[in-house]
This record gives sequence, structure tokens and C-alpha cells, in this order.
Amino acid sequence: MTFESLPSDFFQLEASLPEHQLAKLMELRHYLETEIKPVLTDHWDRAEFPQALVKGLADTGLIGMAWEETQPFETSAVFRGWVALELARVDASVATYVGVQNGLAMGSLGVCGSSEQRAYWLPKLSSGDIVGSFGLTEPLSGSDSAQGLRTTATREGDDWVLSGEKRWIGNATWADICVVWAKDTADGQVKGFIVPTDSEGFVATKIERKQSLRIVQNADITLTKVRVPEANRLQNANSFADTATVLRLTRAEVAWAAVGIAVGAYEAALAYAKERIQFGKPIASHQMVQDLLVKSLGNITSSLSLVLETSRMQDAGKLKDEHASLAKAVATSRMRESVAWCREILGGNGIVLDYDVARFFADAEAIYSYEGTREMNTLIVGRAITGHAAFV
Repeated sequence: MTFESLPSDFFQLEASLPEHQLAKLMELRHYLETEIKPVLTDHWDRAEFPQALVKGLADTGLIGMAWEETQPFETSAVFRGWVALELARVDASVATYVGVQNGLAMGSLGVCGSSEQRAYWLPKLSSGDIVGSFGLTEPLSGSDSAQGLRTTATREGDDWVLSGEKRWIGNATWADICVVWAKDTADGQVKGFIVPTDSEGFVATKIERKQSLRIVQNADITLTKVRVPEANRLQNANSFADTATVLRLTRAEVAWAAVGIAVGAYEAALAYAKERIQFGKPIASHQMVQDLLVKSLGNITSSLSLVLETSRMQDAGKLKDEHASLAKAVATSRMRESVAWCREILGGNGIVLDYDVARFFADAEAIYSYEGTREMNTLIVGRAITGHAAFV
């Protein structure tokens, strides 16, 4: 399959990848365009996830590619970023599913699991045989998870007893396992646990009436004295600093996904502008429409350069929290601007699903907030550049 640069990749940055990686991206793009894109509108409208397509996504070989137990070929953070962009330019919900499965669930195991846990769980998640979720956020604890976590874990012999609540947990209504983060009542430190979702006392309830990421099955979780064996405690998760390591890795890919959402909206708006006739000519020939398109492309190009350098730093082992945070804060802010401009190009048609932009416009709001709000990421960067923490 011949590689073709995206029209939104104005400087053809993607073309610098090795040929075998470009071939995998084209394989993924073909699958997304032919198998997933045709069913998105109906599933978004019904707020349902196309679960039948999970195996096909796994068969692309692009889930689990960060870990030696599941890596199909030598890869990089830069390549994984381009994968996140390709996913999000078709649909933010599909990108979020992969982000939870591939980044948060597998990332928790890859970063914090023992060699035995990695060997057992990572291949099952990578193949799509089981679906994972990630339970950190709580009803009363989001941005302050480092200090405000209320879910508890108490050691009783060879078991741990987990009690508490979680909220906004992606994939949780149909996941097989959930990586639950809880505070150890003995030492006050945050620890991670692999919890099968059929465990007694584990209840996941779908969050209804969402107007963003409607395809993603977010849930409220209640844990009522859920017993988890010591063998299911992440052996290398001993404090929130370990949780933060997982979030640092995934935050960079969320920034890539934000660029992908802007790309998807831009490409839909550009196609519409070339076809929509007003005053006897395509609106693409109107100065004000070209202005909106160029501003959107400028945001995409500058954000793409930022996330690309972020992933290069990750590959070099130089990525810090403030680098990932700046990428996420800036890319999501520019995304939010761009999808609004793209919706404006479509006029009234920009608020119906048939032209795709409405879906990107709505989904952008969730990406703007999750995995660290703009404000929290700004404070992380602000602390790094001033030496003063201004969180409270």
C-alpha cells in the first residue's frame, strides 16, 4: 500500500518515518476509513461502542507496541504519536478506547507490573482477548488525585480489600479488568491493583446523557469491600509518583490525539468548502473561508511540531512532566480553536452529524479536559519555569 501524506501534514513531517512504519500507518488508515468510519455516525448518535471492531483494531498490531512482551516490531514514541493522530482524525472515541487499552491499562502494567504480571496480562490486552480500563478519577477527586484519593486498600492476609468510588472510567461497562488506584490505609501511599470486573462488590454503571465522546462507555464504579489477591497488586506501584509516570507517557499521546481531532475537522471542512456552492462558486474561493482554513492549518502545523518534539524527547529519555504538560495544554487549546473555525465554515450544516465536523466539535471538549485540564497542566509548567508551586 503506497504511502500518502495527509493534506493537513503541510510540511510532510510524517514522511520522515521509516518505510515499514509508514506501511503500518497506511494499513491502519485503510482499516479506519473502510471499517470504522462508515459506522461512526450511528454509534455516536446511539452512544454505543462498536465492540465488534475491537478485534480488527487489535489485528493491526498497533496495540501493545510499546512493550517487549507484545511489540510487533521496533517502534518509537514518535511512531505511536502518529498512530494516535491517525486514530483521532477518524474518531476521538476510538482513539480514546485505544488510549485507555494501550496507554493507561497496558501502561500501568508495563510501567508498574512485575515481569510475571507483564507476561500474563500484556499479551491478552494486546490481542483484544480482554478489554482493560483505568480507575483513578473519583467523584470528589480529579485534579487533586495525588492527595485527594479516597478509595482505600487494606491488607488482610494474602488479600487486599478495596472500597470507594471512581468516576469517568472509560471502557468500564464492558471491560474485563480495571486497574484501580487506591490509598493504602497502612502507609497512606497510592497503590495499583488489577481488579477483574466480575469481582464481588465491583459495580460499573454507565454515565448517561453525555454530549461529548458519546461512543466511549464511561462509567461510575463502586467498590464495596472488593477482595483482590496480593498477586494482583502492581508490584512496582508504591506511590503516586509511579502513577504519574504512567500519566506522563500517555499525556503526550493525548496531545497527539488532540492534533488528530483538529486534522479530522479540518479535512472535513476543506472537503465541504470545495463542494459547497454559494453565489455561483465554491465557498473555498471566498477569502473569509480561506482565512479560517489557513488559521486551522496553522494551529495544526504548530501543534504537530510541538508534539513531535515532545515524543522525540520521550524516545531520548529526556521527557519531563512539564514537557508533556505543555504539549497537552497547547495542543488541546489550539484544537478547540480549530474545530470551532471548521464548524463555522459549514454554517448550519456544522451542527449535524452528517458532515462529521459536529462530532469532532463536540468530542474536542472532552479531550480538552481529560488526562489533565489545561489549568492543571499550566500549573505544572508554571512550577517548572518559576520554581514556585501555585496549585492551591
